[in-house]
Amino acid sequence: MYVVIEGIDTAGKSTQLDILKKNHPNAIFTKEPGGTKLGLTLRELALSGKASSPIAEMFLFLADRAEHIEVVIKKNLSKTIISDRSVISGIAYASLLPLQEVIDLNLIATSNIMPSHVILLELSKEELIHRLSQKKNDAIELRGIEYLLNIQNRMKETVKILKLNHIFIDAKLSIKEIELKIEEFINE
Repeated sequence: MYVVIEGIDTAGKSTQLDILKKNHPNAIFTKEPGGTKLGLTLRELALSGKASSPIAEMFLFLADRAEHIEVVIKKNLSKTIISDRSVISGIAYASLLPLQEVIDLNLIATSNIMPSHVILLELSKEELIHRLSQKKNDAIELRGIEYLLNIQNRMKETVKILKLNHIFIDAKLSIKEIELKIEEFINE
């Protein structure tokens, strides 16, 4: 299984990943971007703001994704892999280009290897506003509520276009309710 947890910032991915680590101690845990040695360098470059072009920034993330597929995913396909973010986020956050163009580029970067299980923790506008008000916001979060909701919509649309096995979970549910939904989905 190649399981990915997706969701915009503050959706609760980290909490659920910590639970999954306890429930699945033999799984391979990874993340995008930055799940490889080269990926850490590429992630740092992409997030540093050194690239003047959003297209150049996207290609840094595509390079990270290609390396991640080669070094982590392909080598562990016979095992359970659980990833914090994936190609879904990569496509959603590259929002300056039409969705299908970004999907096509990402299919090249991933060698057409897609997650077998996609878990998307979904936030309502009201819940997102509340959660962001409870913390110091990073550069992505400072782009605003509408920006983040657009990214979430692009994630959902990407999952549907790629016809991936998925579950959308209301992130406002209790941590335990979300955990149970995730386990049921993974074990079905």
